[in-house]
Amino acid sequence: MGCIQSISCKSKVFRESISVIEVKASIDPIPTSIDESSSVVLRYRTPHFRASAQVLVPPLPKKETWIVGWIQACSHMEFYNHYGEQGMSSWELPDLLDGKIQAISDSDGVNYPWYGNTTETCTIVGPTKKESKFNISMNDNFYPSVTWAVPVSESNVAKLTSIHRDQSFTTWLVATNTATNEMVTLQTIKWRMRLGIEVNPGRPLGQRAKLREPSAQEQPQVLSKNEPIPPSALVKPNANDAQVLMWRPKDGPPLVVIPPKHR
Repeated sequence: MGCIQSISCKSKVFRESISVIEVKASIDPIPTSIDESSSVVLRYRTPHFRASAQVLVPPLPKKETWIVGWIQACSHMEFYNHYGEQGMSSWELPDLLDGKIQAISDSDGVNYPWYGNTTETCTIVGPTKKESKFNISMNDNFYPSVTWAVPVSESNVAKLTSIHRDQSFTTWLVATNTATNEMVTLQTIKWRMRLGIEVNPGRPLGQRAKLREPSAQEQPQVLSKNEPIPPSALVKPNANDAQVLMWRPKDGPPLVVIPPKHR
């Protein structure tokens, strides 16, 4: 027997009536830039991943609050800094590496599970009489510092010979009821950032590093069918708090250089 204007029926109608009018996802078509201005670290800045969506939300029939926004998770990370014959440093996500989780939250670390809470989310407080139309957007890029010298060495002599980075992300556009925690996935985007930098540590500062392929990134995929969000993408810790910097020498046991912030 169908429900006629019952509260649960109205909620179902509301849920099924949220629509994405337009979604855009891109990575800026520019190469990664390299900064050698510091004698202590090499810095690089990747192009930005950008996602935006125009969302249409029907009138809310009752007193309830919905948040529509972006949730992002990292599903793969290789981040290796090679120091010739001495070894390499590696930023690692242990639970992801060990296969304990499918993906790890890439939230800002404050507004879980959301990527951020400025342009990245929109809150609709009911009851409302009219439909709401709004834009939500987010962007992401890498801007790390990598030491010229071996990170566990007392010496400050440049030994860095190459940097390799390859990370994959899934970004979901989601609507959530704040009271019931009901979650509706509206859109799924997959993207990847790859990076290779060759370094000649014997050259003068400012002339050491050279960008390898790819000079331009693959463009993101907006999926035609949504993927489910793994539970680990919605909770603490986020990637920044869970990552560990390891030193992996050519000879000898690995060392923890920077432990995770989240234990």
